[in-house]
Amino acid sequence: MDPISQIRTYLQSYKKSKVSLKELEDIFPVQPTDEQFAGAILELEAAGILQMVPSLGRTGKRLSLAYQYNVQKNRLMQDTHKEINRARLNLHLLINLDTYYSLKSSIWEEDRPFIERIDAYLKKNMLPSTPAPEPERSFELVADEKWITEKQGKEMLIRIGLWDKLLILPVDDPLMFAVNPYVLTNSVHKHLIVENKTTYQALLQVLPDVPFATLIFGGGYRVTKSIELLPMQLPLRDAAHEFYYFGDIDKEGIHIWHLFNKRVLTLFGRPASLALPFYRACLSREFASGKENQRNFEQALQAFVSHFTEEEQIKIDRCFAAGGYFPQEILPTHELCTIWRHTAWIT
Repeated sequence: MDPISQIRTYLQSYKKSKVSLKELEDIFPVQPTDEQFAGAILELEAAGILQMVPSLGRTGKRLSLAYQYNVQKNRLMQDTHKEINRARLNLHLLINLDTYYSLKSSIWEEDRPFIERIDAYLKKNMLPSTPAPEPERSFELVADEKWITEKQGKEMLIRIGLWDKLLILPVDDPLMFAVNPYVLTNSVHKHLIVENKTTYQALLQVLPDVPFATLIFGGGYRVTKSIELLPMQLPLRDAAHEFYYFGDIDKEGIHIWHLFNKRVLTLFGRPASLALPFYRACLSREFASGKENQRNFEQALQAFVSHFTEEEQIKIDRCFAAGGYFPQEILPTHELCTIWRHTAWIT
Protein backbone atom coordinates (compact mmCIF):
# COMPACT_ATOMS: atom_id res chain seq x y z
CA MET A 1 0.00 0.00 0.00
CA ASP A 2 1.40 3.38 -0.96
CA PRO A 3 1.96 6.07 1.76
CA ILE A 4 -1.11 8.13 0.92
CA SER A 5 -3.37 5.05 1.08
CA GLN A 6 -1.84 4.04 4.41
CA ILE A 7 -2.44 7.50 5.85
CA ARG A 8 -6.01 7.60 4.54
CA THR A 9 -6.70 4.17 6.05
CA TYR A 10 -5.28 5.30 9.39
CA LEU A 11 -7.36 8.48 9.40
CA GLN A 12 -10.54 6.52 8.64
CA SER A 13 -10.47 4.91 12.10
CA TYR A 14 -8.79 7.87 13.87
CA LYS A 15 -11.00 9.04 16.74
CA LYS A 16 -9.63 12.53 17.43
CA SER A 17 -10.19 15.72 15.47
CA LYS A 18 -6.46 16.65 15.42
CA VAL A 19 -3.44 14.53 14.51
CA SER A 20 0.22 15.40 15.01
CA LEU A 21 2.92 15.03 12.38
CA LYS A 22 4.73 12.63 14.73
CA GLU A 23 1.64 10.36 14.90
CA LEU A 24 1.47 10.24 11.11
CA GLU A 25 5.17 9.37 10.90
CA ASP A 26 4.72 6.50 13.36
CA ILE A 27 1.98 4.64 11.46
CA PHE A 28 4.37 3.08 8.95
CA PRO A 29 5.83 -0.38 9.72
CA VAL A 30 8.35 0.35 6.95
CA GLN A 31 9.22 4.03 6.87
CA PRO A 32 8.84 5.66 3.40
CA THR A 33 11.41 8.15 2.17
CA ASP A 34 11.10 11.75 3.35
CA GLU A 35 9.93 12.79 -0.12
CA GLN A 36 7.29 10.02 -0.32
CA PHE A 37 5.96 10.87 3.16
CA ALA A 38 5.93 14.63 2.58
CA GLY A 39 4.35 14.20 -0.83
CA ALA A 40 1.50 12.13 0.67
CA ILE A 41 0.86 14.69 3.43
CA LEU A 42 0.90 17.62 1.01
CA GLU A 43 -1.49 15.80 -1.31
CA LEU A 44 -3.91 15.30 1.58
CA GLU A 45 -3.50 18.98 2.47
CA ALA A 46 -4.35 19.99 -1.09
CA ALA A 47 -7.46 17.78 -0.97
CA GLY A 48 -8.58 19.53 2.23
CA ILE A 49 -8.48 16.28 4.24
CA LEU A 50 -5.63 17.56 6.44
CA GLN A 51 -5.78 21.23 7.46
CA MET A 52 -2.85 22.87 9.23
CA VAL A 53 -3.24 24.05 12.85
CA PRO A 54 -1.76 27.58 12.35
CA SER A 55 -0.72 28.18 15.95
CA LEU A 56 1.84 25.35 15.89
CA GLY A 57 3.49 26.30 12.60
CA ARG A 58 5.40 24.20 10.08
CA THR A 59 8.74 22.46 9.78
CA GLY A 60 11.60 24.33 8.19
CA LYS A 61 12.38 21.59 5.66
CA ARG A 62 12.29 22.02 1.87
CA LEU A 63 8.96 20.18 1.79
CA SER A 64 7.47 21.98 4.77
CA LEU A 65 4.78 20.14 6.78
CA ALA A 66 2.59 21.35 9.64
CA TYR A 67 3.36 20.08 13.13
CA GLN A 68 -0.35 19.36 13.67
CA TYR A 69 -3.41 18.98 11.47
CA ASN A 70 -7.17 19.11 11.78
CA VAL A 71 -8.70 15.97 10.25
CA GLN A 72 -11.65 16.63 7.93
CA LYS A 73 -13.43 13.29 8.00
CA ASN A 74 -16.20 14.43 5.65
CA ARG A 75 -13.67 15.27 2.94
CA LEU A 76 -12.02 11.89 3.46
CA MET A 77 -15.30 10.07 2.86
CA GLN A 78 -16.26 12.32 -0.06
CA ASP A 79 -13.28 11.11 -2.05
CA THR A 80 -14.20 7.49 -1.41
CA HIS A 81 -17.83 8.15 -2.35
CA LYS A 82 -16.73 9.74 -5.61
CA GLU A 83 -14.68 6.64 -6.40
CA ILE A 84 -17.68 4.42 -5.65
CA ASN A 85 -19.91 6.57 -7.85
CA ARG A 86 -17.44 6.32 -10.73
CA ALA A 87 -17.16 2.55 -10.29
CA ARG A 88 -20.93 2.09 -10.42
CA LEU A 89 -21.07 3.53 -13.91
CA ASN A 90 -18.86 0.78 -15.29
CA LEU A 91 -19.72 -2.29 -13.20
CA HIS A 92 -22.25 -4.99 -14.06
CA LEU A 93 -25.76 -4.01 -12.96
CA LEU A 94 -25.98 -6.98 -10.57
CA ILE A 95 -23.12 -5.63 -8.43
CA ASN A 96 -24.57 -3.47 -5.67
CA LEU A 97 -22.17 -1.00 -4.02
CA ASP A 98 -24.62 0.71 -1.64
CA THR A 99 -23.09 -0.87 1.48
CA TYR A 100 -19.72 0.79 0.87
CA TYR A 101 -21.09 4.28 1.45
CA SER A 102 -21.40 3.48 5.15
CA LEU A 103 -18.13 1.53 5.50
CA LYS A 104 -14.53 2.62 5.97
CA SER A 105 -12.74 3.50 2.76
CA SER A 106 -10.14 0.83 3.59
CA ILE A 107 -12.79 -1.86 3.07
CA TRP A 108 -13.67 -0.40 -0.31
CA GLU A 109 -10.02 -0.29 -1.29
CA GLU A 110 -9.45 -3.90 -0.19
CA ASP A 111 -12.56 -5.17 -1.98
CA ARG A 112 -12.22 -3.20 -5.20
CA PRO A 113 -9.74 -5.56 -6.99
CA PHE A 114 -12.04 -8.52 -6.27
CA ILE A 115 -15.11 -6.57 -7.38
CA GLU A 116 -13.37 -5.87 -10.68
CA ARG A 117 -12.66 -9.59 -11.16
CA ILE A 118 -16.26 -10.51 -10.40
CA ASP A 119 -17.42 -7.79 -12.78
CA ALA A 120 -15.29 -9.34 -15.54
CA TYR A 121 -16.72 -12.80 -14.72
CA LEU A 122 -20.33 -11.57 -14.93
CA LYS A 123 -19.77 -9.67 -18.16
CA LYS A 124 -18.27 -12.78 -19.73
CA ASN A 125 -20.48 -15.52 -18.25
CA MET A 126 -23.57 -13.92 -16.66
CA LEU A 127 -24.91 -15.65 -13.54
CA PRO A 128 -24.19 -19.39 -13.32
CA SER A 129 -27.06 -21.77 -14.09
CA THR A 130 -25.70 -24.76 -12.15
CA PRO A 131 -24.48 -24.94 -8.54
CA ALA A 132 -20.77 -25.37 -7.76
CA PRO A 133 -18.85 -26.07 -4.52
CA GLU A 134 -17.31 -23.09 -2.74
CA PRO A 135 -13.68 -23.73 -3.83
CA GLU A 136 -14.69 -24.27 -7.47
CA ARG A 137 -16.81 -21.12 -7.66
CA SER A 138 -14.15 -19.18 -5.75
CA PHE A 139 -11.53 -20.09 -8.34
CA GLU A 140 -13.90 -19.19 -11.20
CA LEU A 141 -14.53 -15.76 -9.72
CA VAL A 142 -11.11 -14.60 -8.52
CA ALA A 143 -8.62 -17.39 -9.41
CA ASP A 144 -8.20 -18.34 -5.74
CA GLU A 145 -9.97 -21.47 -4.49
CA LYS A 146 -9.65 -20.38 -0.83
CA TRP A 147 -10.95 -16.83 -1.26
CA ILE A 148 -14.58 -17.57 -0.32
CA THR A 149 -13.94 -19.86 2.64
CA GLU A 150 -10.74 -18.48 4.16
CA LYS A 151 -10.26 -14.90 2.94
CA GLN A 152 -13.60 -13.17 3.65
CA GLY A 153 -14.85 -13.74 0.12
CA LYS A 154 -18.27 -14.77 1.34
CA GLU A 155 -18.61 -11.56 3.34
CA MET A 156 -17.70 -9.49 0.29
CA LEU A 157 -20.18 -11.33 -1.94
CA ILE A 158 -22.88 -10.62 0.65
CA ARG A 159 -21.89 -6.93 0.66
CA ILE A 160 -22.34 -6.64 -3.11
CA GLY A 161 -25.60 -8.62 -3.12
CA LEU A 162 -24.37 -11.65 -5.06
CA TRP A 163 -23.99 -14.44 -2.49
CA ASP A 164 -27.50 -15.84 -3.05
CA LYS A 165 -27.26 -15.48 -6.83
CA LEU A 166 -24.05 -17.39 -7.55
CA LEU A 167 -25.37 -20.89 -6.65
CA ILE A 168 -22.52 -21.66 -4.25
CA LEU A 169 -22.60 -25.03 -2.46
CA PRO A 170 -20.98 -25.20 0.98
CA VAL A 171 -18.36 -27.92 1.32
CA ASP A 172 -18.95 -29.62 4.66
CA ASP A 173 -16.80 -32.06 6.56
CA PRO A 174 -17.80 -35.62 5.60
CA LEU A 175 -19.81 -37.67 8.05
CA MET A 176 -17.39 -40.12 9.69
CA PHE A 177 -18.80 -43.56 10.38
CA ALA A 178 -18.23 -47.31 10.24
CA VAL A 179 -20.75 -49.60 8.53
CA ASN A 180 -22.15 -52.93 9.71
CA PRO A 181 -22.81 -54.82 6.43
CA TYR A 182 -24.80 -57.58 8.15
CA VAL A 183 -27.89 -55.43 8.75
CA LEU A 184 -28.04 -53.33 5.59
CA THR A 185 -30.97 -55.37 4.27
CA ASN A 186 -33.17 -54.26 7.17
CA SER A 187 -36.02 -51.89 6.39
CA VAL A 188 -35.16 -49.66 9.38
CA HIS A 189 -31.55 -48.71 9.98
CA LYS A 190 -30.30 -47.83 13.44
CA HIS A 191 -27.38 -45.44 13.92
CA LEU A 192 -25.43 -44.76 17.10
CA ILE A 193 -23.71 -41.37 17.28
CA VAL A 194 -20.99 -40.97 19.92
CA GLU A 195 -19.41 -37.64 20.70
CA ASN A 196 -15.78 -38.62 21.33
CA LYS A 197 -13.07 -40.63 19.54
CA THR A 198 -12.25 -42.84 22.53
CA THR A 199 -15.82 -44.11 22.77
CA TYR A 200 -16.02 -44.56 19.00
CA GLN A 201 -12.84 -46.64 19.01
CA ALA A 202 -14.03 -48.75 21.93
CA LEU A 203 -17.38 -49.60 20.37
CA LEU A 204 -16.04 -50.19 16.88
CA GLN A 205 -14.91 -53.72 17.73
CA VAL A 206 -18.45 -54.95 18.48
CA LEU A 207 -20.27 -53.20 15.61
CA PRO A 208 -20.79 -56.53 13.75
CA ASP A 209 -22.52 -57.93 16.85
CA VAL A 210 -25.23 -55.28 17.22
CA PRO A 211 -28.37 -54.43 15.20
CA PHE A 212 -26.95 -51.06 14.10
CA ALA A 213 -26.16 -50.11 10.52
CA THR A 214 -23.53 -47.56 11.51
CA LEU A 215 -21.42 -46.27 14.35
CA ILE A 216 -20.98 -42.53 13.77
CA PHE A 217 -18.23 -40.34 15.23
CA GLY A 218 -19.92 -37.06 16.11
CA GLY A 219 -16.87 -34.91 16.79
CA GLY A 220 -18.79 -32.35 18.82
CA TYR A 221 -20.84 -29.77 16.91
CA ARG A 222 -19.56 -31.04 13.56
CA VAL A 223 -22.19 -33.79 13.38
CA THR A 224 -25.07 -31.29 13.56
CA LYS A 225 -24.11 -30.29 10.01
CA SER A 226 -22.49 -33.41 8.53
CA ILE A 227 -25.44 -35.69 9.37
CA GLU A 228 -27.23 -34.31 6.31
CA LEU A 229 -24.69 -36.20 4.17
CA LEU A 230 -25.77 -39.62 5.46
CA PRO A 231 -28.17 -40.39 2.56
CA MET A 232 -25.43 -39.61 0.03
CA GLN A 233 -22.67 -41.48 1.87
CA LEU A 234 -24.92 -44.46 2.65
CA PRO A 235 -27.39 -44.56 -0.27
CA LEU A 236 -29.87 -47.15 0.93
CA ARG A 237 -33.01 -47.14 -1.19
CA ASP A 238 -36.33 -46.57 0.63
CA ALA A 239 -34.65 -46.85 4.03
CA ALA A 240 -35.98 -45.49 7.30
CA HIS A 241 -33.49 -44.32 9.92
CA GLU A 242 -33.43 -44.35 13.74
CA PHE A 243 -30.78 -42.35 15.56
CA TYR A 244 -29.38 -42.85 19.06
CA TYR A 245 -27.05 -40.29 20.59
CA PHE A 246 -24.48 -40.71 23.36
CA GLY A 247 -22.36 -37.76 24.49
CA ASP A 248 -20.78 -36.31 27.60
CA ILE A 249 -23.13 -35.35 30.40
CA ASP A 250 -22.09 -31.75 30.56
CA LYS A 251 -23.78 -28.55 29.39
CA GLU A 252 -21.90 -28.46 26.09
CA GLY A 253 -22.55 -32.13 25.31
CA ILE A 254 -26.25 -31.72 26.06
CA HIS A 255 -26.41 -28.66 23.80
CA ILE A 256 -24.81 -30.65 20.96
CA TRP A 257 -27.42 -33.40 21.37
CA HIS A 258 -30.22 -30.81 21.41
CA LEU A 259 -29.06 -29.20 18.16
CA PHE A 260 -28.48 -32.60 16.57
CA ASN A 261 -31.94 -33.71 17.63
CA LYS A 262 -33.56 -30.72 15.89
CA ARG A 263 -31.49 -31.30 12.77
CA VAL A 264 -32.39 -34.99 12.54
CA LEU A 265 -36.06 -34.23 13.08
CA THR A 266 -35.97 -31.79 10.15
CA LEU A 267 -34.01 -34.08 7.84
CA PHE A 268 -35.45 -37.49 8.65
CA GLY A 269 -38.82 -36.78 10.23
CA ARG A 270 -38.09 -38.27 13.66
CA PRO A 271 -35.98 -37.13 16.64
CA ALA A 272 -32.74 -38.70 17.83
CA SER A 273 -33.22 -40.83 20.93
CA LEU A 274 -30.82 -40.61 23.82
CA ALA A 275 -28.84 -43.85 24.19
CA LEU A 276 -30.10 -44.06 27.75
CA PRO A 277 -28.33 -47.28 28.84
CA PHE A 278 -24.97 -45.58 28.28
CA TYR A 279 -26.04 -42.40 30.06
CA ARG A 280 -27.42 -44.34 33.03
CA ALA A 281 -24.18 -46.26 33.34
CA CYS A 282 -22.33 -42.93 33.51
CA LEU A 283 -24.70 -41.67 36.20
CA SER A 284 -23.91 -44.73 38.33
CA ARG A 285 -20.36 -43.34 38.74
CA GLU A 286 -19.09 -40.35 40.69
CA PHE A 287 -18.95 -37.23 38.55
CA ALA A 288 -15.65 -35.54 37.66
CA SER A 289 -14.81 -31.89 38.37
CA GLY A 290 -13.65 -29.27 35.91
CA LYS A 291 -16.60 -27.77 34.01
CA GLU A 292 -17.39 -24.83 36.28
CA ASN A 293 -17.29 -22.23 33.50
CA GLN A 294 -19.48 -23.89 30.88
CA ARG A 295 -22.29 -21.78 29.48
CA ASN A 296 -25.88 -22.68 30.39
CA PHE A 297 -28.25 -23.90 27.67
CA GLU A 298 -31.47 -24.03 29.66
CA GLN A 299 -33.80 -25.22 26.91
CA ALA A 300 -31.43 -28.04 25.97
CA LEU A 301 -30.98 -29.08 29.60
CA GLN A 302 -34.72 -29.23 30.24
CA ALA A 303 -35.26 -31.36 27.13
CA PHE A 304 -32.41 -33.65 28.16
CA VAL A 305 -33.37 -34.29 31.80
CA SER A 306 -37.00 -34.98 30.82
CA HIS A 307 -35.82 -38.42 29.65
CA PHE A 308 -34.55 -39.39 33.12
CA THR A 309 -36.14 -40.42 36.41
CA GLU A 310 -36.55 -37.91 39.22
CA GLU A 311 -33.65 -39.46 41.10
CA GLU A 312 -31.42 -39.22 38.02
CA GLN A 313 -32.44 -35.61 37.44
CA ILE A 314 -31.42 -34.72 41.01
CA LYS A 315 -28.01 -36.31 40.44
CA ILE A 316 -27.52 -34.33 37.21
CA ASP A 317 -28.57 -31.09 38.95
CA ARG A 318 -26.14 -31.70 41.83
CA CYS A 319 -23.36 -32.49 39.40
CA PHE A 320 -23.81 -29.27 37.44
CA ALA A 321 -24.26 -27.17 40.59
CA ALA A 322 -20.84 -28.40 41.72
CA GLY A 323 -19.24 -27.65 38.35
CA GLY A 324 -18.98 -31.34 37.54
CA TYR A 325 -19.63 -33.57 34.54
CA PHE A 326 -19.73 -37.19 33.40
CA PRO A 327 -17.39 -37.79 30.44
CA GLN A 328 -18.04 -40.70 28.09
CA GLU A 329 -14.60 -41.98 29.02
CA ILE A 330 -15.85 -42.71 32.53
CA LEU A 331 -17.04 -46.05 31.11
CA PRO A 332 -14.31 -48.60 30.29
CA THR A 333 -14.27 -50.37 26.93
CA HIS A 334 -15.58 -53.70 28.19
CA GLU A 335 -18.60 -52.03 29.82
CA LEU A 336 -19.40 -49.95 26.74
CA CYS A 337 -19.30 -53.07 24.57
CA THR A 338 -21.44 -55.08 26.98
CA ILE A 339 -24.11 -52.36 27.10
CA TRP A 340 -24.25 -52.06 23.33
CA ARG A 341 -24.40 -55.80 22.78
CA HIS A 342 -26.98 -56.69 25.41
CA THR A 343 -29.48 -53.81 25.30
CA ALA A 344 -32.79 -54.26 23.47
CA TRP A 345 -32.59 -51.10 21.34
CA ILE A 346 -36.23 -50.17 20.78
CA THR A 347 -37.38 -46.56 20.27
